[in-house]
Amino acid sequence: MSVPGCTLPLVHTETSVDTALELAAAGLHATEIGRRLGIPKSTVQYWCRGGRRQPRAQRASGRCPGCDGEPLERARYAYLLGSYLGDGHITTPTPNSAVLAIYCSDDWPGVSAEVEHAIRAALPQCRVTRAARTGSHALRSHSKHWLCLFPQHGPGTKHTRSIVLEPWQQTVVDEHPGPLLRGLFHSDGCRILNWTQKRTENGLVRYEYPRYMFSNKSEDILAICEAALDRLDIAHRRPRPDLVSVARRAAVARLDEFVGPKY
Repeated sequence: MSVPGCTLPLVHTETSVDTALELAAAGLHATEIGRRLGIPKSTVQYWCRGGRRQPRAQRASGRCPGCDGEPLERARYAYLLGSYLGDGHITTPTPNSAVLAIYCSDDWPGVSAEVEHAIRAALPQCRVTRAARTGSHALRSHSKHWLCLFPQHGPGTKHTRSIVLEPWQQTVVDEHPGPLLRGLFHSDGCRILNWTQKRTENGLVRYEYPRYMFSNKSEDILAICEAALDRLDIAHRRPRPDLVSVARRAAVARLDEFVGPKY
């Protein structure tokens, strides 16, 4: 098979295609991408227009739960949904492609590994790459089907638009509220050791206790978090409009069953 305007056959691997799309999404010109990868500029332009064949495994068997009815690992998806709502976004460098990016702190390699496993579980045929940032990194994956799995994608930041779960997503979340909360707290939350002082007969005594906090600017995402906590009968409150707090001893112990400290 030949590319229009290109004299070389399409013998490049999916790795080179994905790399070219990543560089294009980063703003590099097709000429520079071609120079770096050793391929014609016209080939890069063809790929960026979406003119490439699907991977052989994907052509043989559809892998998108939305388009092809592929079984979805529902608990892993619930975790990935929480991670996406907290620290993820989707870009569309071309009309026929999309890039999912989940941002993870370098301080928590275990969380990063868990997010990567969830990405691979959602679309097993897609590669996951890592883009370094200062103190953090982005886990990135190319597939137009990320738009199917995360229909909440839209222009602008999440708190500037409505974030409403589709009925099938709500069913997954209702079945697996624990993994959803784990993804939310791993992204935009924390488990800290809080303290207070109480006056006793012996004077002031310092008391320490664990506490969970989830912070987000989107009222819709905060409501999704609170609904999952309610489903697990975990007491919570709003000390600030953009913060959900879980501080009661029994509630913290219950949430520890699903989340726990970052690692």
